[in-house]
Amino acid sequence: MSLRVGYFPQNNSLWVLRHRGILERSVPDVEWVDLRSLPAGDRPAPTEGLPSGHGDHLFDGGYDFIGTGSTPPVTAQAKGHDVVYVAISGPRVENGRIVVPDDSPIAGPADLKGRRVALGHGSWQTTLLLLALEKAGLTWSDIEPVDAYGNAAELFLNGDVDAWVGSYPYLTDVEKQRPVRTVIETPGLFSHRSLWFTSRAFATERRDDLAAIVAALKESDAWIEANPREAAKLFADDDGGDLDAWEHALRTRPWGLNPVDEGFVAEQQHAADLFHANGLIPRPVTVADAVLPEINELVAAPAS
Repeated sequence: MSLRVGYFPQNNSLWVLRHRGILERSVPDVEWVDLRSLPAGDRPAPTEGLPSGHGDHLFDGGYDFIGTGSTPPVTAQAKGHDVVYVAISGPRVENGRIVVPDDSPIAGPADLKGRRVALGHGSWQTTLLLLALEKAGLTWSDIEPVDAYGNAAELFLNGDVDAWVGSYPYLTDVEKQRPVRTVIETPGLFSHRSLWFTSRAFATERRDDLAAIVAALKESDAWIEANPREAAKLFADDDGGDLDAWEHALRTRPWGLNPVDEGFVAEQQHAADLFHANGLIPRPVTVADAVLPEINELVAAPAS
């Protein structure tokens, strides 16, 4: 049976794994599905909820396994999908933050009220922004979110938005062109981890394939950590981006797979509760329902 793995550059680990042939050593029939080629579904305005997400494609035949940031599995659970968390990375708090132009009158998160804020809606950036608004006593309806997956940096540089939930390496290019000021740091709000998840059916019925993916990701992540410049070239060659910026992004994030722990579940539950309270998901979810102890044992096992 073919193994279908969804990948895209935003999940650095799977992107590199796709290009190095490690998984194919143990699973010869691997089909790599570029998430950028799949329909995202109708993308409503950010004030109308979250768009169709990557978690949906685990259940429509798009792929069997995926890695994303923190938001998509919450969205998938809220739609009734039976997802299972496989593993989490260490905290990636250096990867992104909310910035404004250096001469902006916005001094803190409370000043975002009524402002246009660019973000990749439905990604980890939605979680960061929600947590920042909560800290300031604001809600999603207090701002004007601008869903800008492909052109957020351009909108920010052109002055078309007041603030931006930026991430590296894209922040690097913007910082070269104009002075920016950080309004909200990620540390202290949430851990911003990479995570990998699948359907419960795959996790329980295809355990050997799942074990092969976990082992391959561990090996690949160790290679990235030891060879960040060579790994960065795989990203720069794809998007024409700056090799140094990609290397910086890869050097400043953690590598390796960790079991899902209680701290992550609590953090993820708090975010999920915020999504529901702000009308971004149709029903409350219980994050712990998507955690299987036997999968944690698989991830925690030493590499063979």
